Amino acid sequence: MKKLILILIPVILLMLAFSHSDKHRISGIITNEKDQPLQGVTVKAKGARASIVSDQNGFYSIEVGDKNGKLIFACVGYSTQEVGINNRSVINIKLVPASIALQEVVPTSNGIRREAGELGYSSNMLAGKASGLKTTMRSSMYSTDLEFNTENYDHIQENGFHKVSDDPLSTFSIDVDAASYSNVRRFLNDGQLPPAGAVRIEEMINYFKYNYPQPGSQHPFSITTEMSDCPWNNKNKLVMIGLQGKNIPVDDLPASNLVFLIDVSGSMFEENKLPLVQSSLKLLTDQLREQDRISIVVYAGNAGLVLPATSGSDKIKIKSAIDALEAGGSTAGGAGIKLAYDIAKRNFLKNGNNRVILCTDGDFNVGASSDDELVSLIEKERESHVYLTVLGYGMGNYKDNKMQQLADKGNGNHAYIDGINEAKKVLVNEFGGTLFTIAKDVKLQVEFNPAKVAGYRLIGYENRMLNKEDFNDDKKDAGELGSGHTVTALYEIIPAGVKSAFLKDVDPLKYQDHKKEATANFNDEWLTIKSRYKDPLKDSSELIVHPVVDKGVAFEATSDNFRFSAAVAGFGMLLRESEFKGSSSYKQVLHTATDALGNDTEGYRKEFIALVNKAAGISKNKSGDVGITEDR
Repeated sequence: MKKLILILIPVILLMLAFSHSDKHRISGIITNEKDQPLQGVTVKAKGARASIVSDQNGFYSIEVGDKNGKLIFACVGYSTQEVGINNRSVINIKLVPASIALQEVVPTSNGIRREAGELGYSSNMLAGKASGLKTTMRSSMYSTDLEFNTENYDHIQENGFHKVSDDPLSTFSIDVDAASYSNVRRFLNDGQLPPAGAVRIEEMINYFKYNYPQPGSQHPFSITTEMSDCPWNNKNKLVMIGLQGKNIPVDDLPASNLVFLIDVSGSMFEENKLPLVQSSLKLLTDQLREQDRISIVVYAGNAGLVLPATSGSDKIKIKSAIDALEAGGSTAGGAGIKLAYDIAKRNFLKNGNNRVILCTDGDFNVGASSDDELVSLIEKERESHVYLTVLGYGMGNYKDNKMQQLADKGNGNHAYIDGINEAKKVLVNEFGGTLFTIAKDVKLQVEFNPAKVAGYRLIGYENRMLNKEDFNDDKKDAGELGSGHTVTALYEIIPAGVKSAFLKDVDPLKYQDHKKEATANFNDEWLTIKSRYKDPLKDSSELIVHPVVDKGVAFEATSDNFRFSAAVAGFGMLLRESEFKGSSSYKQVLHTATDALGNDTEGYRKEFIALVNKAAGISKNKSGDVGITEDR
């Protein structure tokens, strides 16, 4: 045995020596034209996927497989350079400023051709220099798996309690988006608690289907209400408002004119971005009919038409165009949006469903890219009666706040696709609701009876609040409701006579009458819900009125709809560390949700319970900064 080991040792050492010789390390300093060190320059071997980034001193160090190959140096604002290695171990490089250094996407008969340099990442991914963004590296600069985190979320100032005597009306737009829930799921599955700005409680609640009755023939949706004790504050009441959109069979849906607008910039290179976009859109393609028309527009350094309007029956042609897409370049989102709307208007169906489906991480950095510029562009284009669906992908540079604004202003909806199962949910299982609008500009206004209610708080919907005057203003934009969609809203109510630290007094007003009494005829009513909506092809609204009384139902005896939505709201408040969470706990949320699973055929509610357990475990050992920024 000893003789065998002695024989093998030289062989192993020889193999290790040859193995080591396959790798060649190169180091150097990167400077600008003024000989100042450049931080954030991406360095990679030509033909390789792994890359590193230079540090604050401009220093880099990288291992390559071919000592006679080439290195590529790329940085936003500078011309990309290719340098031969020529068996060197030290390569210092000076980058030259460029007036514009973008890749262009050129549609050809064989798919997509990329021109200019091989690298074309966004400014945020490369250097983290954009205002208000925070860049972190979770591994050393020598790693071949560096991660950059420039995700952005708007700060949410939670809705507080309002005194009915001062403010008896609550007005808001509906929200059918569910992007927040799938994004929160992504964080929890990665072992992190989400930033507070990523937790929009109304979107978490509305991720789930609720068993509300179908509407009658008069209106496109029904309104269901339920009232009971509040599970996190037993002195208060909780009111649930549920809207159920009319289910229209797929065969009866109007013909569609869809434009896939696909971000193929460098930041979309990762597996959970463009490759997932391609898989998602192929799932959607399988749902299309002969009368549907599909166009594909892509954008990176500029925008181009890849597939002109094509019948939904020609699935091979559509999928071939999707498969031909490759990522690379900067991100001219504004140009892409404009071209997509132009294509949609060119193929407009008068009585059909006209929609742009934007697939992106939201990291626009070329042309019209600021929030104000993009919102103005979208607001102008929505006048063409072309709707917008925004599908968000990826992590690390995901711009949630920008995606929200585009969907809100574009008469559209927003979903975050964290995997193929979510793509199937949004684009297959909820095909009609995602793509076919049955009512637009849907608003709710709730009037509270001061004889019954001292104060109220709408849970979530912070970015959907409207002025009371907006309710009767048909020019005011609001949310859209799709075929089969459900929308749920919860109000926490402080009953009249209950003392609460959340209701603050002010000095009596000198010129006001404080002796107003509630109308006696309505003493049984706690509140009245009014809703306005428009037919998708009309500009005048219809009105629905729905009063609410307390039937004295105990919380345990309420519907699965009521209890499960309350559990999700409690979970959201815990994740946000809300000042209004009261006695909420992960244990309470789990107990309530487990007893309200209902007919969970697709397993989404069971998955929710698993996520609550994960959050409970993570919260016990809270990690430090995860490198996410929240605009304040």
